Parts: sequence; structure tokens; C-alpha cells
Amino acid sequence: QAQPVESGGGSVQTGGSVRLSCTVPRIILSTFSGAAWAWYRQAPGKERELVAEIARGGATSIADSVKGRFTISKDNSRKRVYLQMNSLIPEDTAVYYCYTRMGYSNNEYWGKGTQVTVSS
Repeated sequence: QAQPVESGGGSVQTGGSVRLSCTVPRIILSTFSGAAWAWYRQAPGKERELVAEIARGGATSIADSVKGRFTISKDNSRKRVYLQMNSLIPEDTAVYYCYTRMGYSNNEYWGKGTQVTVSS
């Protein structure tokens, strides 16, 4: 099972920063480095939305709502994907999910999510 595991969530005040981390236990480097990765979030009463992604080739994209504040990155040596979130606002409060698509069959896997709460 290649379910991602997120960590790093918590509570922070407006203007603060949080870094989320995602990995898949026991994943081998070639699988990790060749996969596509993304962070989604879901706020209460809202649909899940894409926040940031890294394509298989390494290109990154960020949602307009967080552009300039959030950064996605990947560390192949640690086999981890990060979401650096700066200048947080209450509207960023949500459960953040790590997503990956890997392998020749493009199998998709979701993490269980980590809560980020931003207070004013």
C-alpha cells in the first residue's frame, strides 16, 4: 500500500508559517522521484481544492489563491514532499491532503490529511 502520510499540521496565528511534509513509508527512490505529487485542502462545508502540485517531470504549479505565499518542493534524498505555507490567513484553515500518482498504471493514493487552523 502506497498511502501517503502527512505531518506538520497544527494551529497558528494569522501571518504565521507552517510546513507540511508528506512521504510514503518504504517507497523506493525511483518510484518516489518519478511520481507526481500534490497538496489539496478541504475547508468545512467546501469542496476539496488543489493547492499545489509537482508534475512527474518536476514542473510545479500553485493555486492563485495561495500564490506568493505557498511553495511546494520535493526532496528526493529524504523522499519527502513539502508544502511551505507563509503569511497564513484564517481562510487557509482546512484539512490538507497529500496526493500522489505513481507507477506505470498511474495509481492514485491519498493521505488521511492533516489539520491546519489559522486564528485571527
